[in-house]
Amino acid sequence: MIEQAEPFLRQLFDRAVEVADPMRSLKDFLPEKPKGRIIVVGAGKASARMAEAVEAAWGPCEGLVITRYGYARPCKGIEIVEAAHPVPDAAGLEATARMLSLVDSAQEGDFVLALISGGASALLVQPVPGVSLAEKQAVNQALLASGAPIDRMNTLRKHLSRVKGGQLAAAAWPADLLALIISDVPGDDPAFIGSGPTVGDPSTPADALAVIEQWQVEVPASVKDALKKGSGVIAPDDPRLSRTKNVIYAAPRQSLEAAAALARIEGCDVRLLGDALEGEARTVAAAQAREALALQGSMQVGDPPILLLSGGELTVTRRGDGVGGPNAEFCLALAIALSGAEGIHALACDTDGVDGAAEVAGAVIGPDTLEKAAARGIGPQHALQRNDAHSFFAAIDAQVVTGPTLTNVNDFRAILIQGTA
Repeated sequence: MIEQAEPFLRQLFDRAVEVADPMRSLKDFLPEKPKGRIIVVGAGKASARMAEAVEAAWGPCEGLVITRYGYARPCKGIEIVEAAHPVPDAAGLEATARMLSLVDSAQEGDFVLALISGGASALLVQPVPGVSLAEKQAVNQALLASGAPIDRMNTLRKHLSRVKGGQLAAAAWPADLLALIISDVPGDDPAFIGSGPTVGDPSTPADALAVIEQWQVEVPASVKDALKKGSGVIAPDDPRLSRTKNVIYAAPRQSLEAAAALARIEGCDVRLLGDALEGEARTVAAAQAREALALQGSMQVGDPPILLLSGGELTVTRRGDGVGGPNAEFCLALAIALSGAEGIHALACDTDGVDGAAEVAGAVIGPDTLEKAAARGIGPQHALQRNDAHSFFAAIDAQVVTGPTLTNVNDFRAILIQGTA
């Protein structure tokens, strides 16, 4: 029996984040420090922490890394630039231009180390000719509201960029390039992590146009015109990628397994539902609620608590004008579906500490969640309809706020099921 369910779930989440901390894990994947010129570049929510880990192992290095506002770390040689995420800004635009110039200066015999993590897609911003920063911002906003899966979002982003889809690696050729990558995408395909700046891609501008049509993404006319003219995305067999090596060294499964190991120590029967779940947050929540209730209904007196763990990246199709994110919306929809069921608690958080565009990691729920909301005159169905899950959980003091975690292995969801007999 887990007496303090919500602190226990938070402990599991903290463990998942800890395992993915670059200061803990990156050094084991660094080669011996190369002789000659070393250039370190990178982008993502974890990239500054990754740069810090590199310098802890190698000492001061030449380089430039772009991270989210508030995510900078102290480095002695590598310049850390903060820029906007999830919608890019002028700081990211200027820093990306300097980064491309830096890697373009690399020569044969030089060594380029690229540090890539989730968030790189918005932070590496260098639009194709004919598309302005404001228009690229509009595309990002529309994508975030479209409900499109992350891989489809990134297909469109690649073909509107001069740095994504292998173009950063191509700029570094003929230098050797090693990309160390933290995965935040279902399936851990490096081509879709940060829109794959060091990974070739077989997709075409026609595929990007198909994303616009399929997901009804509202874009400026200039965007479609630019795509019809082609793009600079690098094919996987391009010789300019022949000296590039991509290594995923941290991924969601490692974090889920670490949390599972901790839960087993506490006597839980852990069921891993997968590290690559996708779909609408509210739909997945309803399915997991049904599973949790069915499992609870089959429990016998004396059975250990059951813990359902899952990762991946859920999406939200914006229908209202509220403040929410996929993890908070998952929790809200789960609470509604569970309808106050005794003995079931849950937590859903983004491991980077930011759920959607809010500075909130996610939320926790329990049997009294709807009761607390009713006492404050808050309607859960109305909040769900407005996509206003963050406001809902703020009102009942059930948000999980971590601040910058300096890593990103995507969503973490845990449902604790205990018998009521």
